[in-house]
Amino acid sequence: MKIEEIRFQNQNKKYSILIGNNILNILPKKIKNLCPKVRKIAIIFDGNVPSLYKKNILNQLKKYDLTNLNFWPNEKKKSLKSATYFINKLLLKNFNRTDLIISVGGGITGDMTGFVASIYKRGINFISIPTTLLAQVDAAVGGKTGVNSIYGKNLIGSFFQPKLVICDIAFLKTLPRKQMICGYAEILKHAIISDIKFFNWLKLNTKYIFLKETNKLIYSIKKSCKIKLLFVNKDVNEKKLRMVLNFGHTFAHAIEVKNNYSKSVTHGEAVLSGMILATRLSVIKKVCKLETLDEIVKIYKSNNLNYTLKKYSNLREINKLLPFLKNDKKNDDEKINFILLNKIGKTTKPNKHKISIKEFKKYTYSIAQYSFLRHGF
Repeated sequence: MKIEEIRFQNQNKKYSILIGNNILNILPKKIKNLCPKVRKIAIIFDGNVPSLYKKNILNQLKKYDLTNLNFWPNEKKKSLKSATYFINKLLLKNFNRTDLIISVGGGITGDMTGFVASIYKRGINFISIPTTLLAQVDAAVGGKTGVNSIYGKNLIGSFFQPKLVICDIAFLKTLPRKQMICGYAEILKHAIISDIKFFNWLKLNTKYIFLKETNKLIYSIKKSCKIKLLFVNKDVNEKKLRMVLNFGHTFAHAIEVKNNYSKSVTHGEAVLSGMILATRLSVIKKVCKLETLDEIVKIYKSNNLNYTLKKYSNLREINKLLPFLKNDKKNDDEKINFILLNKIGKTTKPNKHKISIKEFKKYTYSIAQYSFLRHGF
């Protein structure tokens, strides 16, 4: 059983991200080593996790005092109300700081559980077992936890690092394509902002990721996590450098909030749209060549991902995003704080392109024109 390991480490915290196929049997030993004083374990299971995996995990940890909790995730349930529900369950069971919470599920479940762990008695041990590609390459990496507000996504939260992350690709074998796209969007983003060699690898190997070929999946997850940690290790609390990871997300979060977190638009689909909109804006602002935009669109088209672009490629729909762009948490001094693209592998510096709504309105027509005239959307 081969296990790939990536380490997160800064002056205050360190933990490992373990990646492999069918590796859940390492969990008891890791808990014993990392949390030797644990007596009680609360496991928050994503309702979408197959019962076979639930039974396996519960059986492995049966020597502990277990609390089995279920959560059926969606963006509306990612709320303070849900967090309070789980906190009260822990209080009723008298969990101490030396005990442990484990998240088994996708990104919403992981964000929720991590947030609960961060504020319960000012911090309790936390292990993350992400079960979707999105969670494995993004949500479970970097220590961001949080819940949504009626005013926007992830506006209430904290930075809290887990004791361990276990990425078992066995969970991905039954994941539908729509959910695979969610994770792939973040993988592609990491390549676009930081690594042209990885971008070129994706041009050749994306189809194998969607076919769930074991070695390609493990490599893409490992590479993606490494890229994210390059930024996180240097800027844990997102003061500046880590903001580069938000490339495409200013638009993406506006799309999600505008659609009231509807299932009709997944996070990954919003990110795919958001990256193209951000790259078009980069071209308009003359910090990026048009050929770079063409390269990105080409990888969308060759993998049947261009459907994500059509709705937000017309002037009317782009203008509808304006009220939601104003509430992005990265905004500063009433200006939208965009991360733009210089070229594949390099973005503009954080805080360099702060654009007022009035100024942005001047660009919306040109953004829409690039869609229709250049790429036929």
